[in-house]
Amino acid sequence: MKRYKTIEAYLDDLEQWKDEILKIRDVLRSSGLEETMKWGMPTYTYGGKNVAGVANFKNHFALWFFQGALLKDDKRVLVNAQEGRTKALRQWRMTSNSDIKVRTIKAYVKEAIELAGSGKEIKADRSKPVIVPPELKKAFAKHKKAHSKFVEFGKGKQREYAE
Repeated sequence: MKRYKTIEAYLDDLEQWKDEILKIRDVLRSSGLEETMKWGMPTYTYGGKNVAGVANFKNHFALWFFQGALLKDDKRVLVNAQEGRTKALRQWRMTSNSDIKVRTIKAYVKEAIELAGSGKEIKADRSKPVIVPPELKKAFAKHKKAHSKFVEFGKGKQREYAE
C-alpha cells in the first residue's frame, strides 16, 4: 500500500471511493478532531491521541477506530480487521455511499472522543516474543546485511516483519 506524506496527495491519488472518503472526512473534521497523516493515511486525533482514520481498499473503504473494541457498537458495524493481531483497533467497512450513516458515525466518533479524553484504552502487548520463522532464518543466513538491519529494528517492528 502506498504511503502519502500529505492528505492532499492521498486524496488526489484516489481513483475509487473518493466521494465517500471525502464525506466521512467532513464528518470527522466537523467533530472537533485534528486531521493529520500517520502511516500514510488520514488519521484523526483528540488531545494527541489517535481516535479514527479512513482508508481505501480494493473492495471497500473503511473508517477505523483505534480503541474501537471499547466502543458499544450498538449497530454491529465494527470488525477486527486482523483477528489475533489487533486488540483495540476496529474497522467499519463500507462499499457504497449509501453505507455511510452520518448520524451513526457521529455517535461513534463522539463516544471515541469521550474514551480518548478519559484515558481509557487497550494497550498493545509489547512483551510478546519475536518468533522468526525458518524461512526468514534461512534468508538471513544468506543475506547477512538484511539480518543486521533486522536486529536494529525495535521489537514491534521485528515482530511485524517476522509475521
